Amino acid sequence: MTKVVTRIQDFLRLESAAGLVLMLAAVLAIAASNTILSQWYGGVLSTPVAIQVGALEIAKPLLLWINDGLMAVFFLLVGLEIKREVLEGELSSFDKAVLPALAAIGGMAGPALVYVALNLSSPETLRGWAIPAATDIAFALGILALLGTRAPVALKIFLLAIAIIDDLGAILIIALFYTEQLSLQALGLAGVGFAGLVLMNRMGVKRIAPYILVGLFIWVCVLKSGVHATLAGVLTALAIPIAPRRESGQSPLHKLEHGLHPWVAYMILPVFAFANAGVDLRGIDLEALTGAVPLGIALGLFAGKQLGVFGLTYVAVKSGIAKLPSGVSWAQVYGVACLTGVGFTMSLFIGSLAFSTAEALDQVRLGVLMGSVASGLLGFAILRLASQPARTRELSHIPASLV
Repeated sequence: MTKVVTRIQDFLRLESAAGLVLMLAAVLAIAASNTILSQWYGGVLSTPVAIQVGALEIAKPLLLWINDGLMAVFFLLVGLEIKREVLEGELSSFDKAVLPALAAIGGMAGPALVYVALNLSSPETLRGWAIPAATDIAFALGILALLGTRAPVALKIFLLAIAIIDDLGAILIIALFYTEQLSLQALGLAGVGFAGLVLMNRMGVKRIAPYILVGLFIWVCVLKSGVHATLAGVLTALAIPIAPRRESGQSPLHKLEHGLHPWVAYMILPVFAFANAGVDLRGIDLEALTGAVPLGIALGLFAGKQLGVFGLTYVAVKSGIAKLPSGVSWAQVYGVACLTGVGFTMSLFIGSLAFSTAEALDQVRLGVLMGSVASGLLGFAILRLASQPARTRELSHIPASLV
């Protein structure tokens, strides 16, 4: 139990710091898009990059290598985190999982409904309904970290559990709704690769390298199949053994997760943010801000997330299905509900799958930035007002006669 708590604390510290790095990457991207660097920025991201082995060729602009390649590593880490939490962490029992699960479901349904309501008369933009349904765990925890000891650990774990379930929902949405025309041959080969991973797991293979090599094969197959290539990372993660190796006593899953986390937090996600957050704000007017796509995304993140997360949490607790985390108030729950509206990385990623034109992607970025900034500021303000420093909380439990 102590090891589990330590891993959660390490995770929270890493994700919180990564959120601040993400903020810097986003600011740099916006700066590059609105200065004399804009042509350089666009030129670098459109640089063609090709890899060819015999008849097999993968040729994409640098931006798509980032979104399809580097983000597959991010989804590998997400898959490892989900598997660990389900098997031995905060989602390992019904009592632990029910409240964040319901909150996450509300947090995905609420924004989607808001977006659809604002885009119902525009069938071509309805494809973006899932963009505001995502939460950026690094950004949200980074904002929460700014509160220091004011935010109880139970609150951070609650937000973490919501975000992990939210990531699982995003994975299912990408697989079911953002899949192009399928190549059954490539998909079949990916299935053979996954069966090989499962077989290695069942045979007790504990070395990580064979899983990564087969995972690369699956990535190529999934990339060619029409299903988004990042899902190869999730499939690989599901097969990584969580049981410890006899000679070292260390779990391959924990070892890989620990090794990947700094790379994902401090390199992959910031690179993705820098490549995808750049939006040209010159010439932005009221009409652009109130378009169906940016307004649907912004209100989905800002209003839909609050209503969905807080609403289902309130219903679950008042009906007796679940209990609030120890030491957490309703005002703090509402503050966390606001922070889940910080979509950023995942919202931008789903936006890149939903739309392909430069104009539409600029509208996505604008909506994500508006909704995420508004949600982050409101969430931080509410939590700062609703939370006391740790020392004050400790003294508040001491009888007045002893103070």
